[in-house]
Amino acid sequence: MNYSTKIRKIGKSATFSPKIKTGAEAIIAYSLNIIQFFCCIFATIFNCITMDKTIITVVGKDTVGIIAKVCTYLAENKVNILDISQTIVQGYFNMMMIVDMQKSEKVHDEISTDLNKIGEELGVIIKCQREEIFNKMHRI
Repeated sequence: MNYSTKIRKIGKSATFSPKIKTGAEAIIAYSLNIIQFFCCIFATIFNCITMDKTIITVVGKDTVGIIAKVCTYLAENKVNILDISQTIVQGYFNMMMIVDMQKSEKVHDEISTDLNKIGEELGVIIKCQREEIFNKMHRI
């Protein structure tokens, strides 16, 4: 969900008709509602801008050092791992990571290309997708 959609939802949920007795109380309550509304908007925009989430998947025949190699590369490039899940089923390795690439000096395409090369070295397939694309592809 992009920030403009979130802002529209916040606007619909905000109440601008306080049930207050005096005019001064109404003005204060109304002002506080407006401040709260704009704080929500700024918080929503800030959260959308500060996170650059990417979904990384790794699939292939299990071998020693897959996690170490991928995580070392991510750490060296200032990519923060937010969540990670991995499993091995009948000798096949499967890992999914949600990472934040905001502090990385490399762009998404560079990291994706580098991880593809690491995958080739390890004999696995590594895919990177931006979170918003991943969500749209997997929406029911």
